[in-house]
Amino acid sequence: MVSDNPLPWQGFVSIKHSNNLNSNNIQLNCFKKMAPTAVDIHNEYKQNVSNEQEIPFNKTERKSSIASKLGLNPDAKIHYNSAVPILYEDGLKEKGTTISSSGALIAFSGSKTGRSPKDKRIVDEETSTDNIWWGPVNKKVDENTWNISKSRAIDYLRTREKVYIIDAFAGWDPRYRIKVRIVCARAYHALFMKNMLIRPTTEELKNFGEPDFTIWNAGQFPANVYTKGMTSSTSVEINFKSMEMVILGTEYAGEMKKGIFTVMFYLMPIRHKVLTLHSSANQGKKDGDVTLFFGLSGTGKTTLSADPHRELIGDDEHCWSDHGVFNIEGGCYAKCLDLSAEREPEIFNAIRFGSVLENVVYDPVDRTVDYSAANVTENTRCAYPIDFIPSAKIPCLADSHPKNIVLLTCDARGVLPPVSKLTNAQVMYHFISGYTSKMAGTEVGVTEPEATFSACFGQPFLVLHPMKYAQQLSDKMAEHSSTAWLLNTGWTGQSYVKGGKRCPLKYTRAILDAIHSGELAKQEFETYPTFGLQVPKTCPGVPESVLNPSKHWATGEADFKAEVTNLAKLFAENFEKYSAECTAEVVAAGPAL
Repeated sequence: MVSDNPLPWQGFVSIKHSNNLNSNNIQLNCFKKMAPTAVDIHNEYKQNVSNEQEIPFNKTERKSSIASKLGLNPDAKIHYNSAVPILYEDGLKEKGTTISSSGALIAFSGSKTGRSPKDKRIVDEETSTDNIWWGPVNKKVDENTWNISKSRAIDYLRTREKVYIIDAFAGWDPRYRIKVRIVCARAYHALFMKNMLIRPTTEELKNFGEPDFTIWNAGQFPANVYTKGMTSSTSVEINFKSMEMVILGTEYAGEMKKGIFTVMFYLMPIRHKVLTLHSSANQGKKDGDVTLFFGLSGTGKTTLSADPHRELIGDDEHCWSDHGVFNIEGGCYAKCLDLSAEREPEIFNAIRFGSVLENVVYDPVDRTVDYSAANVTENTRCAYPIDFIPSAKIPCLADSHPKNIVLLTCDARGVLPPVSKLTNAQVMYHFISGYTSKMAGTEVGVTEPEATFSACFGQPFLVLHPMKYAQQLSDKMAEHSSTAWLLNTGWTGQSYVKGGKRCPLKYTRAILDAIHSGELAKQEFETYPTFGLQVPKTCPGVPESVLNPSKHWATGEADFKAEVTNLAKLFAENFEKYSAECTAEVVAAGPAL
């Protein structure tokens, strides 16, 4: 039975079989249209519904405006805030890219698999030069060199057949957020930043206007090594006068993320007197108490803040304003080395369609990722939207102030105890010191844990002098009566070099549970030698033999004292450059030699 008004692909079909039973010949006599293929239907749909009408504003006009400013060839194809599946489709055409068994896009960043801090540069110009902490962290580059680098990046982008544009926000508090534009030539980079920034609503995108900050990512193209100030073919340059960033000679996606972070480290204190923090943050579901976690890559910020019993505000970058705490980002950037569903279920399950896996090793047959493998780098990463974490707090902000401040360190020497309570002066000292072990793979050339000091637990991203951030933190902690703790997520009882073991994650989580419940603060404390830290004698769920390395050092008391003294000397030497600007109380809060 056929309808009087058949659909376009409906019709009468007459089939006449050949008398030859061995023949596959079939004659089709169609009195009306044949059923179309999926391709036919798709093409017809594209004709009737333009891709420019995916959202209810004129994307063609927006694209034309951007193309005109870039000077792009009219034939160049611009992908503006493309949907995730479209970025997947294009991403899979890039060298080495594939889809994991869990649905994440696997991509490779080329020879650079970590940040290049030695190649980070700030333009020396009149609007910002007096505020910037010039030195090894922020290297000067003159405006002429900047113009050459920017021109080089844009010229490269002009040659591409496809250019990807992402317009999005940084900062969840509308009072402080900035509009960011990413211009890049790799779909993987576009998807990465689509995940890491805050995606605008349809109405917000319609009224987006001009960005406050633009990143020109031409990472596939080298910097001009003959330009003044260049030391390699890699250059990451930021200009605070024009509010732009140029990336040349590195395809590591983390440079974009950290570029935005660096900008916020400048803008928030200067414009709004808001404290920018290299920290994760979460909030209690019942009491609404906020905890900040400070620490560099590999110390546990992402892992420890993704707590199913608490709401995740963010895993890496925050601001502390007069109104509370807000996340800078719209996504998470988790380390994947040794990731497992058992130990970190929330992160493990977030690696699905829409996520980006960087530089991981996978089975070529079934595309299962081997998270234990470090063949490409130990700095294997995954970028995913924060709402992939079931416990995420959306919007990612809290209107209350931190109750607990946790300073995370990964002590490869095994000297520092797993947890200790800090006085206000000790908070200042250890925040300014920022002691940790630089973990393998987080930077180019780092292959094993390396003792380092990173001011404010974020020195590579600081723009102002560390004391400016430290004083802001001290003032806010005093105003809101925050309690501070030092957590060692590294080795305990023996050093990494001598075969010690890393503190089990389950013990660190038990310590945090005791902090949040208030149980740890009720325990009896004892003074830790040389460093003067207050160490709990007991903690629910943690063996006493783990809590105090001075009592359970594997190679005896003499060796322990030597290791403690060596670390204390490193602290003292590092703090010399800050002591002149600190109070006597803060200086005295360091280790006693």
